[in-house]
Amino acid sequence: MFEDLGLKVGIEIHQQLDTKEKLFCKCPTESGKEILEINRYLRLKRSEMGEEDRAAKEEFERGRKFIYKFYDTTCLVETDEEPPSEMNKEALKIAIQVAKMLNMLILDEVHVMRKIVIDGSNTTGFQRTALVAVDGEIEIREEKIGVATLCLEEEACRKIKEGEDFAIYSLDRLGIPLIEIGTKAEIKSPKMAKEVAKKIGMILRSTGRVKRGIGTIRQDVNISIRSGARVEIKGVQELDVIDRVVEYEVLRQVNLLKIREELKERYAEVSDRIFDVTEIFKNTECKILRGKKVKAIVMKNFSGIVGKEIQPGRRLGSEFADIAKTFGLGGIFHTDELPGYGIKAEEVRKLREFVEAGERDVVILAGGKEDKVEKALTRIINRAKYCFLGVPEETRKANEDGTTSYLRPLPGAARMYPETDIPPVLTKDFLSVEIPELIEDRAKRYEKILPPDMAYEIADSDYYRIFEDFCNSIPPTTVVRVLNIIPRELRRENLKVDVLEERHFRMVLDLIKRGKIAKEGAEDALRILIERPSANEGEIIKSLASKFDLDSFIEKMVESKKELILEKGEMAFKPLMGIVMAEFRGKVDGKIVAEKLKKAIKKYLSKD
Repeated sequence: MFEDLGLKVGIEIHQQLDTKEKLFCKCPTESGKEILEINRYLRLKRSEMGEEDRAAKEEFERGRKFIYKFYDTTCLVETDEEPPSEMNKEALKIAIQVAKMLNMLILDEVHVMRKIVIDGSNTTGFQRTALVAVDGEIEIREEKIGVATLCLEEEACRKIKEGEDFAIYSLDRLGIPLIEIGTKAEIKSPKMAKEVAKKIGMILRSTGRVKRGIGTIRQDVNISIRSGARVEIKGVQELDVIDRVVEYEVLRQVNLLKIREELKERYAEVSDRIFDVTEIFKNTECKILRGKKVKAIVMKNFSGIVGKEIQPGRRLGSEFADIAKTFGLGGIFHTDELPGYGIKAEEVRKLREFVEAGERDVVILAGGKEDKVEKALTRIINRAKYCFLGVPEETRKANEDGTTSYLRPLPGAARMYPETDIPPVLTKDFLSVEIPELIEDRAKRYEKILPPDMAYEIADSDYYRIFEDFCNSIPPTTVVRVLNIIPRELRRENLKVDVLEERHFRMVLDLIKRGKIAKEGAEDALRILIERPSANEGEIIKSLASKFDLDSFIEKMVESKKELILEKGEMAFKPLMGIVMAEFRGKVDGKIVAEKLKKAIKKYLSKD
C-alpha cells in the first residue's frame, strides 16, 4: 500500500549530549535557582540575499512577547548580552564518535551557522548549528538507509507556558549540546521508520555520553507521498508512536487530495473578503464570541467539506482552527457545525444573510482582538485556496495520539547564514576517538548468562559496567534485579529512586557478595539508602538487623519448641529452619539463619 503511494520518509533525531558545559559557554547543563525574568520581542531579518524566510515571516506577524526565566546556572550568553565562547570540544568529540559509528564522512573543518528561529525558543532569534559529517548509512533488515547529515547544535529554550500574545520560556535548557542526525528520504514504510529511529537511538546511547529521560531525545519526521508534499512533523517524543504518525500523515495527504478533486467538481471558490459580523453576535450566548470583535469569511460550495475527517478525530476545519490558534485565538466556528456552542439558529440565519452565503457555502468566523482575527482569517483564506492544489508544504506538531497539528509553513534556505562570532574548528585532532561497543552487541554477549529481554535491558542501562563487575561473583539475575528491577518497583511506589547513585548499588551488591546480607534483602537495603543516602555498610547491616531481630525470634522459638528438640535432638533443625525462613526469607541470608539456629539448638541441648 505505502509503496504504491510513493511514500518517502526521512527522520531527524535530536539528542542532548551529557557534557559538563553548554555548547558555547561554561554554564552547566543542569538547572539551578530562578533569579529573574527577561522580556523580549524578536523581529524578522532578511538573509544575505535579501530574502525573507516564510516560516519566520508568519511567526513575526503573530507579534508575541517572549518572557525568559533566568537562573543562577545561566549567563549572559543565553540572554544574548555577551558573545559566545568557542565550541565545546567535549561535545565535538562525541559528535565525531557518533559520526564514525554511522560510517560518515567527517568534514575537515567545522563551521558554525546561524539558523533563523523567531518563535521565541532562542533569545538571539537564531539557532547556532554546525555541520560535522555527511554521507553515512545504517543497516535495517539487510537494507541500507542513507544518513545525510550530522550536525552539532545548541538546544532551544524549554517552553513553560503560552497565551494569546505571549510565551514563557526557561533558559536552563538553552545551549545544551545537541546532536542532530538526518537520514535520507529512503524509508518506505511506517514500520521501517520506527526501526530506523530505534537503531539510531541505540547507537547514540551506546556512547554512554548522551542524556536520558523525557525531553532529552526527540524525532522530527519528514513525510511525502506521490502528488502530495513534504511535511515535517516536529517533536515526536516516543518511539512507539512514530509508525502511527507516518500512517496518519499519509492518510491526511490522501484525504486532502480527495478533497481537491471534489472541490474541482463543485467549482468551489474562496473569497478574499473579510466581513465584520460583530453586531450579529453582540448578545450571543457563545462565551468565546461574546464581547469580542467577530469577523467572517465565505467559502463557496464548501458545504460538508470543512467537516470532512482527514485524520482520526480531526477534520479540514481542524486545520483552519490550528492556524487561528497560532495567532492566539481560541479557534474558529464554521457553519458545517452550527448552530451549537451557544450560537443559535437565528444567529446563523442572520450571518448567512449578511455575508450572502448560499446553502452550499460555508461561513467561517472567529472572535478576538481585531488585528489577530484579521491576520488569522487572511491566513485561513490562503490555506483554503491551497485546497484546490492539494497538500501544502508545512511544519506540523506531533500530538500524543499520532495525529498532527499545524505549526507554521515549511522553512526555506533563506534562514541560514554564517556565524561570525565563533571560529571554525579543525577535526583532525579528534579523529582518533574510539568506537564503543554497540548496546545490541553487548546484549548478545549477556544472552549467554541471561534471558534475552533481561540481557538487553541491562545492556542498555547506565549501570552495565556495574553488572560486568559483579556478574561473575553473584548470580547475574540477582545483579540485574538490584540494578534495574527493584528500582523500577520502588519507583512505582513513588519513592525517590533518583537519589540512588552508582556507589549505592555497588555497596548493596558488595554486601551480598561478601555474605553480609541476603540477596533477598537487597530491596530493604535500597529502601534504607533512599531514606538515608549517606548511610554506610555498617549502618545498613545494623538497620536490617534491628528491623529483623533474628536472634530474639530464634530464642523464643527454641523455647516454644523444646519438646520437639528434646525428642529429635539436632534432627529438629530441619523443621525449625522452615519456621524461621517462613518469617525471615528475603530479609536475612539463609546461611546466617542456619548458623544461628544450629548454635541455638546445641546450646539448648547442652543446657538440658
